[in-house]
This record gives sequence, structure tokens and C-alpha cells, in this order.
Amino acid sequence: MESKKNPKADISRNASLYFAIGLALMVFLSYMTINWKVYDKSAIDIGLVNMDELDDEEIPLLEQVVPPPPPPPPPAAPEVIEIVEDEEEVEETVIESTETDQEEEMEIEDLDIEEVEEDIEVPFSVIENVPIFPGCDKGNNEARRKCMSQKITKFVQRKFNTDLAGDLGLSGRQRISVIFKIDKNGDVVGVRARAPHPRLVKEATRVVNLLPKMKPGKQRGKAVVVPYSLPIIFQVQD
Repeated sequence: MESKKNPKADISRNASLYFAIGLALMVFLSYMTINWKVYDKSAIDIGLVNMDELDDEEIPLLEQVVPPPPPPPPPAAPEVIEIVEDEEEVEETVIESTETDQEEEMEIEDLDIEEVEEDIEVPFSVIENVPIFPGCDKGNNEARRKCMSQKITKFVQRKFNTDLAGDLGLSGRQRISVIFKIDKNGDVVGVRARAPHPRLVKEATRVVNLLPKMKPGKQRGKAVVVPYSLPIIFQVQD
């Protein structure tokens, strides 16, 4: 006997597919049912600001601290006015007139005017009459100048202690510069020296102060002060 059932109408053929779809749908419905939430609409904050509450907010007041004013200065002491009775008699001073008449004779007393002589200094190289060292009074002015220089140099070489430089530990050539003045009386004054060691300065000053008295130099017939420069040079033997 031949079957009349249509093979396409067999629903058992896709049973496993329908089962899977039904199972997935049930799982989805179960998940949605478990996570379903109900909210109270009155408790929902939609983010609106209540302006009435802001108006009622109390703002604290800041109290400004004012420092107390400084104390007032002490009152000044009242002036004491002493009342003195006007009993003392005051003599009035009479001022005499100093106006004179053309016919009035005036007496002028003699005044003593003292002339103060200034110490004029004239360089040794240009003075008209050089100071005269003892033993140099012959010849003209140039010869006396040359003689004086030679005599002073020999005097210093004879009196100066040249061994002093070796005792001080100095060696080689030593130079000492000495400046002094021959005043209007012919005396040596104002000796100044410069040397590599203070002991040499002291020795040079001592020797120059031993120079003998001279005849003062003259300029236009008057005695003047004559500055003189003297170099002292010696070699220290090692």
C-alpha cells in the first residue's frame, strides 16, 4: 500500500532546531524576569535645582577685627611763667655817630708790619750759586757743583757700612735713593731714603746726617733752600 503522507510535512525532522530555539527563548525570558527592577518615581532625582532653597541658605558673616587705636600722647607740661617785678633800672646805651667832616683831621697810628720770609727752594742743577762744600770754594759755579758732588760721594762711601747688606742676606747690586735739603744756614735737613731693606734706609739716613755744614746756596744774592738727590750704589760680594 502506498503512503500518502508528504515527506516535507514531517515535523520531527527539525525537532532539535525547534528545541534549541525554545530553550534559548526560555533562558532569555528567565534572565529578564530575574533582573527586572521597579523604581519609585518620587525618589528619582532628575537634576533640577531648587532656587527657593538657595535663597533660604544662610551665609556666615565675617567679622573684621579692628585694632584698638594707639593711646593718646601725654599732655604737655604747662609753661611756668614767672612774674618778676620791674624794679631793676636799665641803663640805656648811647650810640655815637661815626660820621666825620671833611675838615676833621684823623690821626693814624704807625703800624709795625713784619715781613715773613718764605723758604724758597731752587734745584741744585739751576741755582746761580751752589752750596759750597768744605774745600770746594775755588773755581766758578760749575766747578764748585762738580767738586761738591765728588766730595759728598766720597764721604758717603767712606762712612757707609757696606757689610750691612751681606749681614741682611742681600746679594748682587744694591741701590739706595736719598733726598735731602741744604737749608739757608747750610745745614742738612729733611733726609729721606728708599732702599730694599729698612736697615739700609736707617744706615743711609745716618750717614747723610753726618755731612758737614756748608755755605748755603744763593739765588739773586739771597740764601735759599737747595734740594739734593744722592744715589748710593754698591755691589755685595757673594
